[in-house]
Amino acid sequence: MRFIDEAIIEISSGDGGNGCLSFRREKFIPRGGPDGGDGGSGGNINFVANESLHTLQDFKLKRKYKAQNGRQGKGKNMHGKDGIDTTLEVPPGTMLINEETDELLCDMTIINNEFTVARGGKGGLGNARFKTSTNRAPRKITEGKSGEIIKIRLELKVLADVGLLGQPNAGKSTLISKISSAKPKIAEYPFTTLSPNLGVVKINTYSSFVVADIPGLIPGASEGVGLGISFLKHLSRVKILLHLIDVKDGNLNQIEQDFLEINKELKNFNDELIKKEQWVILSQIDKIPKKEINDIKNQAEKIFNNKNVFCVSSITGEGLKKLLEVIGNRLKDEQN
Repeated sequence: MRFIDEAIIEISSGDGGNGCLSFRREKFIPRGGPDGGDGGSGGNINFVANESLHTLQDFKLKRKYKAQNGRQGKGKNMHGKDGIDTTLEVPPGTMLINEETDELLCDMTIINNEFTVARGGKGGLGNARFKTSTNRAPRKITEGKSGEIIKIRLELKVLADVGLLGQPNAGKSTLISKISSAKPKIAEYPFTTLSPNLGVVKINTYSSFVVADIPGLIPGASEGVGLGISFLKHLSRVKILLHLIDVKDGNLNQIEQDFLEINKELKNFNDELIKKEQWVILSQIDKIPKKEINDIKNQAEKIFNNKNVFCVSSITGEGLKKLLEVIGNRLKDEQN
């Protein structure tokens, strides 16, 4: 299934049923009074976040949704049946936005929490409602109210605690495949990752966090070069950004340049992203001599002043356990 993170749909709640015009007609009761019942209310349009969904693909295939109309009232004071609600399931993190006013209606971040966007029209009144001491045979009824019609823009921003940043082939997909159950496509060429990948990282029986990997960024991404800029919004909810930099060549000047280039694209996209806590992950250390690793780390710490710097290899597993422990403790501190 294709990863779709935006869609525009039209929703219509159900119309209310009309009230009924009826008079009691029974044997030996020639002048029975009014007994027309009220119409039923129209169905609502509800949204609910389903954790098994990860894309808005279904809403690209179908663009219009309507709840059931209420039924008309009946004689013998019988109330018309209410219309059945229509409930639309979306991935967690989907924002519901009024397309015409740009108003955020709801941010669907809570699993299984139902939110009503369009309420059904009320049913009309039957003539029994209008009987008075002076009008014992009213012929008046009211029609049901129309339902609401709203254009909704759906925007998905994935829910993750940690986001992975880096240029293509920095090792992000390999890392997420090693520390979580996510199985992204991995290959030795740029732009293997074509959509965000989410993985749940288990630290122990009681502690875990969610990590997101987006397509790699390259210079000019904020102007449409490459793929990653399309998915940067998915990092807006994360608490920590892990900036992966490939150090297999051991070139510190290139390391600093890669870091500055990516951060330039973050700033061009959204000032809020550049303010997020960012750690530097020197990846693929299995490809450089062991005696050089500490020296590169020490020099990197001087370059990236006041930032956490870690050396890891997703192939050998070196440094991963420590990295995950530090992330877990940092997230735990934020919760407390």
